Amino acid sequence: MLELSVGIVGAGKGGSALIETLSDFDNIKIEGIADINHEAPGLKLAIKKGIECFESAESMLRSKTFDVIFEVTGDKDAAINIRRLIPDSTALVDGRTANIMLTLIKDREELLKIKETKEQLAIILNSAQEGIQLVDKNGIIQYVNEGYTRITGIPANERIGCNVFDVSQDGALVEVLRTGKPCMGKPNRAVGSNAQVISNAAPVIVNGEMTGAVVVFQDISEVIRLTKELKKSSSMIDGLKDEIKKMNEVKGTFDDIVARSSVMQDVINMAKKAAKEDSTVLITGESGTGKELFANALHSGSTRSLKPMIKINCAAIPAELLESELFGHEAGAFTGAAKLKLGKFELANGGTIFLDEIGDMSPLLQAKLLRVIQEQEIERVGGTKPIKIDVRIIAATNQNLLELIRVGRFREDLYFRLNVININIPPLRERKEDIIALAETYIKEFNRKFYKNVKGLTNKAQDLLLSYQWPGNVRELRNIFERTILMVEGEWITEDLLFPYFNQIKRKDPEKNGLMPIEEMECRMIKKALEEYGSSVKGKQKAAKALKISLATLYNKIKKYNIEA
Repeated sequence: MLELSVGIVGAGKGGSALIETLSDFDNIKIEGIADINHEAPGLKLAIKKGIECFESAESMLRSKTFDVIFEVTGDKDAAINIRRLIPDSTALVDGRTANIMLTLIKDREELLKIKETKEQLAIILNSAQEGIQLVDKNGIIQYVNEGYTRITGIPANERIGCNVFDVSQDGALVEVLRTGKPCMGKPNRAVGSNAQVISNAAPVIVNGEMTGAVVVFQDISEVIRLTKELKKSSSMIDGLKDEIKKMNEVKGTFDDIVARSSVMQDVINMAKKAAKEDSTVLITGESGTGKELFANALHSGSTRSLKPMIKINCAAIPAELLESELFGHEAGAFTGAAKLKLGKFELANGGTIFLDEIGDMSPLLQAKLLRVIQEQEIERVGGTKPIKIDVRIIAATNQNLLELIRVGRFREDLYFRLNVININIPPLRERKEDIIALAETYIKEFNRKFYKNVKGLTNKAQDLLLSYQWPGNVRELRNIFERTILMVEGEWITEDLLFPYFNQIKRKDPEKNGLMPIEEMECRMIKKALEEYGSSVKGKQKAAKALKISLATLYNKIKKYNIEA
């Protein structure tokens, strides 16, 4: 077996976890670990295990050649520096990837344990003194245990594949298949055997439908318990397979937040301090101000950054389903719950959960969320045992929670539990210094996306942006620039290009600012596309592609708005 030579840069928690995990593999040899902190716990662990320690990554990489280098320092520049020092033949694994790998290894170990349990259960079934026989809904024999052969004298290969209606037409299995009901204490004798047996049979129900039946000769109490354990193990394997795929990576740091205004700088500074703590955070602000971006940055800047951040919009999921999404459910907890499902809190264990639109949560779930915060444990729907969790909660809302408390729609005790640290993001109209900075950022972003070369805004275009009150905030600003840069032909965004997006009459009155009707905007965009690409069939095909609609939709819109083409 090929042995891999491994080096680790960073001897903190990540490095220690790697040593503990990789040491269990026979084909992996950890030949060095480096950290500038002489007191790092990973170095002490390495010494115990006989792994050579180094004071820096450079000294380690000069002294040895490795097949794989794990970089788990948490330093953004470390991976770049290491890549310069190692040959192309050496693979470099960064901290986040290493964390995911460790998680998958751990989950794989759990799956192997479950598989082992299933194999053990199969051995137990074959060791049982009782005879067991399983048929499908058509009566075809699918399984017999060794006890069946011992009692009846009939080898398994002479029974599996036969129809029970032919070999035991008076037996308990046939009665169950005909009636769909359990049959207990039925005496009979299988065809081809002199053995007299007392049979207890029951239908096998999956998702409310009978898929077959099982019969047990003699005492069935212990076998039923083991069968339930087998089903639970199968359900857990299926549930874990589904939920492992849902692990997501968070994008967004404080460096991604564009802000020149002093008010936003104050908010960012406060958020950076909050990120280093582990307290619950409540983010408030109007729709479109960037609450999710701040939530991402809070997680990325926290000690939990290498753990998952799980997001859920409390307003987007029906109240009757939200509990299952948050806390998970056991197999069979309700109709359609065929297998175990891990909830968002379990998926976020060790990391962060972002509860967006918390003001829309039902009173019943508010009470359960309060208990989760107080007890640090959840209980799956249909479950009976509490499950301990370690999750940081970040909540967000565009509603006035104090007003909701006043009218009885939000719990006051939950509000104070969530509002340990409050980050209020001001609307764009109150930080107009940021508008032009954001505009410049979006110009660069959409230049890359649409292969354009827009240099910037004219002075009049800037004045127009600053005169608008931005009811949709940063999200509205971004959407306008995406559409504008898609259609722009020159190198500068002028007032004329932006003006169609605003209602002229309301723009003159700062108190009544707004956007033009969607249909008018749609008509103008189609006209502009046809002017640019022409009204021929080929031109319309290009126009439809630029507008991201089908050619048939374009023809329907041309007819709807009576556009000459």
